[in-house]
Amino acid sequence: MTSSDIWRLNATDLTALTRNKDISAEDAVKSSLDRMQQVNPDLNAVVEDLSDEALTRARNLDKAVANGAEPGPLHGVPVTIKINVDQKGHATSNGVVALKNVIASADAPVVRNLQNAGAIVIGRTNTPEFSFRADTDNELHGRTNNPWGRHISPGGSSGGAGAAVMAGIGALAHGNDIGGSLRFPAAANGAVTVKPGLERVPAWNPSQKTERGLLAQSMSVQGLITRSAADLHLSMPSLIAPDPHDPFHVPMPWRGPADEGPIKVAFTKDTFGYALHPEVDRALDIARDALVDAGYHVEEIAPPDVFECGRGGYRALMGEVLTLLKSDIEAAGSQTIRDIFEVYFQEFPPITGTDLIEMLAKRSHYAREWSLFMQNYPLVLSPFLPQPFFKPDRDTEGAEGVHEVLGCAVYSYAMNFLGLPAASVPALLANLPQGPQPINVQIAAPRWREDMAVDAAAAIESRVGQMCLPLWDKMSASA
Repeated sequence: MTSSDIWRLNATDLTALTRNKDISAEDAVKSSLDRMQQVNPDLNAVVEDLSDEALTRARNLDKAVANGAEPGPLHGVPVTIKINVDQKGHATSNGVVALKNVIASADAPVVRNLQNAGAIVIGRTNTPEFSFRADTDNELHGRTNNPWGRHISPGGSSGGAGAAVMAGIGALAHGNDIGGSLRFPAAANGAVTVKPGLERVPAWNPSQKTERGLLAQSMSVQGLITRSAADLHLSMPSLIAPDPHDPFHVPMPWRGPADEGPIKVAFTKDTFGYALHPEVDRALDIARDALVDAGYHVEEIAPPDVFECGRGGYRALMGEVLTLLKSDIEAAGSQTIRDIFEVYFQEFPPITGTDLIEMLAKRSHYAREWSLFMQNYPLVLSPFLPQPFFKPDRDTEGAEGVHEVLGCAVYSYAMNFLGLPAASVPALLANLPQGPQPINVQIAAPRWREDMAVDAAAAIESRVGQMCLPLWDKMSASA
């Protein structure tokens, strides 16, 4: 492999070389930066280029290792950080013009954990305003494009992260997820991710002026988007390292106990009245067959009610947003985001007052139902979206657009309300009339067992292959 091709390496393969001193951290970073210069102008995935400090950090890491320091588990791995998380000396703008000068005084725990493991931040990635759309565009930095083409949204709110990592800009991309913001970009771009469960990854922004609401605390999680499932097993143990700034973080090991016998998987195609597209149906069958061939016991059986749980949970979140965030959106948001939120409130009528307190109490009921179900079926394989991923700006097209983007995504935000981990992995590259696009499926797992969801994702990936490979061929052909 030539030095110009190092960017193609997954983090797992890259660290095998950097830790063994076959490749320097500087070489790894240079290759990713060259790739960023090549493809990012068309994508606008990375909106702050950190080339200079990345190269300085890489050289310092190389010197330290040459002087006998033990390389970290992510030594020399180029990563990106989403612009809604604090990184010392850089703006935590959250895609909002009014926040463009909010400069972080210190690193958030996820940034610190990645750097402590030897990763090197090469850039900061785009997000929609307030990180509250399933598409990525804002007045501060503009639109992020999907590397598969302009016919597909890049997803959101971690759309810059998903587009960057799949295009080859860094081997790991940080993102976060309150209702699907890791899994939407993974599905849009054909990446792999796992939404961690409640309190799995420490979260805190030194620049924050007020504490987050209770639902934001319990539904929003930090995570990574990758090109391969193996890279999640490599990187997540570093990301979940404890930090005292998050007093509710639970320091559990990444790997849980080994299961005896075949792992039972509940398989469902239920889309609760939403039309199931034939290509999504086919992707689900491929994923099911891959798990069966890998030794899982897959049974078609409905899990506890996802629709009622998901819709109720998102309506509760909208109640909290209405109470705590709407004034900020009105004061600092663009007309586009203000209009979208008005439709959000129509699609998900906010639960407030006594009803909100009762829904928070009912959350335990939903979580208990799933906990009991997962005693028999530790994994649940389901659609992520019932249709292939939507076009850019679909959520700006009134009630119908928001309904297609978020209204049908109950398998997504139900997992946030329940606090359960859920992986997203591509199972098919569909050749649709508007162009090729990946189709991802979702795998939910019990609390603290992100590793089980990632293992299942790896089994599906071994059948389907990594979507970055045909994507890079497509990008090269159109260059």
